[in-house]
Amino acid sequence: MAGHSKWANIKHKKAATDAKRGKIWTRLIKEITVASRLAGDDTSTNPRLRLAIDKATSANMPKDNIHRAIQRGIGDTDNINYEEARYEGYGIGGVAIIVDCLTDNRTRTVAEVRHAFSKYGGNMGAEGSVSFIFKHSGNILFNNNINADKLIEISLEHGADDVITNEDGYFEVVCSPYDFVNLKDTLEQSGFKSEFSEVGMMAENHVELNAIDSVKMQKILDALENLDDVQEVYHNAILHNE
Repeated sequence: MAGHSKWANIKHKKAATDAKRGKIWTRLIKEITVASRLAGDDTSTNPRLRLAIDKATSANMPKDNIHRAIQRGIGDTDNINYEEARYEGYGIGGVAIIVDCLTDNRTRTVAEVRHAFSKYGGNMGAEGSVSFIFKHSGNILFNNNINADKLIEISLEHGADDVITNEDGYFEVVCSPYDFVNLKDTLEQSGFKSEFSEVGMMAENHVELNAIDSVKMQKILDALENLDDVQEVYHNAILHNE
């Protein structure tokens, strides 16, 4: 087991915030539509769709909404062609930020993202300017009311790269994105229900901000996350209010 993880602190609190955002269903519907359009509606062969459906279910999205989003994707009935776009930049105190979008108009999206950065004291950077700080990985978070030894044993036997303890007592299982679905299924079948899980960009180092800079940084993050085309915002800030 490795040492403490800042990712767990950031993500399990961000998950609670995201659940309160009115746009969460809209973003998930868009992701389900794109995932099914790219690789079909079979979740056994389309892990991206499986993950999107899992997130939608966790967000209490009705099955009918999920079904319609899948049908829209495989039927291509809406004539909207979403494409993926990633933007990188810096926030307060040199904090690294990655913004992942699904858009039908790159010109509009890049202008909105650039404005959100600059309005609150950030700077949009070139491609690759901060992505080297992050690692694409699967992460599964568990609370401390579990059999830790059994969790570690099963995780490492079924493809986990590491199991990390968090300052708050949480356990974080880290794995390759390609092993994520199978590992999560195996753990669930063994009785381990996760508090939060995702495949995303995990920062490998962090910048801790004071109270004043944390407020400024939160304004940048909120502005980015409130944009219609934004799906995910990753950063390496440890905010004072976290």
